[in-house]
Amino acid sequence: GGVWLSVFTLPVPLSSAVSLQGANQRRLYKDLMSGYNPLERPVVNDSQTLTVHFGLILMQIMDVDEKNQVLTTNIWLQQYWNDYYLQWNASEYPGVTNVRFPDHLIWKPDVLLYNSADERFDATFHTNILVNSSGRCSYLPPGIFKSTCYIDVRWFPFDVQRCDLKLGSWTYGGWSLDLQMLEVDTTGYIANGEWDLIEVPGRINQRFYDCCPEPYPDVTFTLVMRRRTVYYGLNLLIPCVLISTLALLVFVLPADSGEKISLGITVLLSLTVFMLLVAEIMPATSDSVPLIAQYFATTMVIVGLSVIATILVLQYHHHDPDGEKMPKWVRSAEQPDQHGASQSADGNLLYVGVRGLEGIQYSTVATTPNSGLLSGRLVGRAGEEETLLPTGHSSSAGSVEPDLAKILDEVRSIAKRFRDQDQDQVVCNEWKFAASVIDRLCLMAFSLFTILCTFGILMSAPNFVEAISKDFFN
Repeated sequence: GGVWLSVFTLPVPLSSAVSLQGANQRRLYKDLMSGYNPLERPVVNDSQTLTVHFGLILMQIMDVDEKNQVLTTNIWLQQYWNDYYLQWNASEYPGVTNVRFPDHLIWKPDVLLYNSADERFDATFHTNILVNSSGRCSYLPPGIFKSTCYIDVRWFPFDVQRCDLKLGSWTYGGWSLDLQMLEVDTTGYIANGEWDLIEVPGRINQRFYDCCPEPYPDVTFTLVMRRRTVYYGLNLLIPCVLISTLALLVFVLPADSGEKISLGITVLLSLTVFMLLVAEIMPATSDSVPLIAQYFATTMVIVGLSVIATILVLQYHHHDPDGEKMPKWVRSAEQPDQHGASQSADGNLLYVGVRGLEGIQYSTVATTPNSGLLSGRLVGRAGEEETLLPTGHSSSAGSVEPDLAKILDEVRSIAKRFRDQDQDQVVCNEWKFAASVIDRLCLMAFSLFTILCTFGILMSAPNFVEAISKDFFN
């Protein structure tokens, strides 16, 4: 045989690992804090300027309050500087590469948000400061920041807002503390459902005050945000377009239905409700009128004018034939159809048995001796049909003529009444036709005006095409 050797590796217990960090760290804390004054600016020479590298990590845009013009963001501040009094030789403290101090135990820059709208003003959570052996201090306090922001609602809901975050030291001037800007970190940014983050540029400003000759620097970061328009398009714009389209149906609805005015007033009230919804969102400012408010106001004007035009149409449609005559411009506009209507009306005049009553004359014809009857004949106008009347004895001819005259007077009166009614009907038809012509003209004019206002107002926004392409087609 052979000899088999087995090699087993036994795990080393964790308790056997030797670490001197606890004792060295305790000794380091004691040595660093010995004689340390957190009020002292940590520089070798007081004439030197302490440089603080400053930036921020944007985590989330939580809310944009247009009504109160306040921006709420979740931000982690970044502050890095060198503390001359917190340096140590790493070889003298084995295993200790860095230490942590509460922010009230060592010096830190008093950087605040100048345009804070928080009731506490300083909304940061005070965390520990990380210090390494070279004296490099890293301070990253998180916080929910509320900052004032001028919300320009001129192009709402196709607007782009620019909100500034102005941060700087509250007491140190530029000769004592120099701020160096770091780029904004957005790698951990959580997207917002209402706003798209475009960019966050930053700049360093130097401002001089009357109190001191030295400048006071600040770092200003600008959040550039574009409003996402899907919500407002579906809940405000599309209903408004549909309602303005309904206003055009006022000119299609028949005048005899009695609902033209009711439809116009209903559309006007619906637009008023949407105007109230917009007024609740927008700030009470007179600097600029929101784009959507302009569109709603224009649509309300169009609907109001359509109601006025409908009243004019109804006045023409139900015009009293005994009232004033039709204006010449209306008659000239409807002249082709008016001629045909007059002819058809004249052709329907009722003639009651006798035509041309004004020319009726009486004549007696000689009686034959055989019959002994007197034939009476009504002689009409030339070319008209004669109507025979009953004849009697010559002795009764004198009594027939007065009765016949009364009958003819009554027939003449009835015929005149029918002619007057037909004439009134012709006049009513003319006014109704004029009303229908005005209805169609208003339909075309208001349709064109509505389309031009819709596209002209909405497309005047600088980023209208970008908003539609990104929000509705992506």
